[in-house]
Amino acid sequence: MHLLQASCLLLLTFVSNLAVAEVIHVAAASNFTAPMKQIVKEFEQISGHKVRLAFGASGKFFAQIQHGAPFQVLLSADQAKPLALEQAGYTVAQSRFTYAIGALALWSVKPNFKVEDASVLSQGAFNKLALANPKLAPYGLAAVEVLEKLSLKETTRSKWVQGENIAQTYQFTGTGNADLGFVSLSQILVNGQIKQGSAWIIPDNFHRPIRQDAVLLKRGENSEAAQALIRFIKSEQAKKIIKAYGYQTPAQERQTEIKS
Repeated sequence: MHLLQASCLLLLTFVSNLAVAEVIHVAAASNFTAPMKQIVKEFEQISGHKVRLAFGASGKFFAQIQHGAPFQVLLSADQAKPLALEQAGYTVAQSRFTYAIGALALWSVKPNFKVEDASVLSQGAFNKLALANPKLAPYGLAAVEVLEKLSLKETTRSKWVQGENIAQTYQFTGTGNADLGFVSLSQILVNGQIKQGSAWIIPDNFHRPIRQDAVLLKRGENSEAAQALIRFIKSEQAKKIIKAYGYQTPAQERQTEIKS
């Protein structure tokens, strides 16, 4: 009898959880695709909620949210756009926070390009240099800052091919259409190693920090699932995933040994 009562209680609890489970819509920067998919997988298993993910350029999401896109959470590739949305009243007050600090890499899949430092850029023996549009993508802006620091912006400009976002830039480079490309370290890192080709991990002092902010949007203000996702992203469980993909988290220096 006690076993039957316990089974009924478990069933009622399960049904109750299903009744309050939500489906939420989340916009995330394309550079954060791999870690976000893993974070969401673990979040859904724990919470019972479902997350519909859209990946793309932060600049495009910014415009879409202003025009009524049904997102409840935004994970941007920068701080500026979540701050602007906050100032314009599109977000829940005091919900903005930095979830990751990105790293930039100069990458090539070509076997005849051994990318170890900036010399591959200064020598100029490459066909195209891929980078994300600096007007739309923070990683593209960081790439331009690197070229300026190296005094190579004007000498390389004629070879630039710009992706709409960092995902398209990765595609240009990964297919070999561009000999070299500035990509997010997270896109090419697996278990602390460069998964294909070779890469130069750009030193942090070559560009301004790529601080990536998340924010709870007004459409998610009354959503327990959206609020729960925000809490999960801040958790140590999620931070472990974030760090595994080469990001830093606030107040943490990158300690992962990077091998190319």
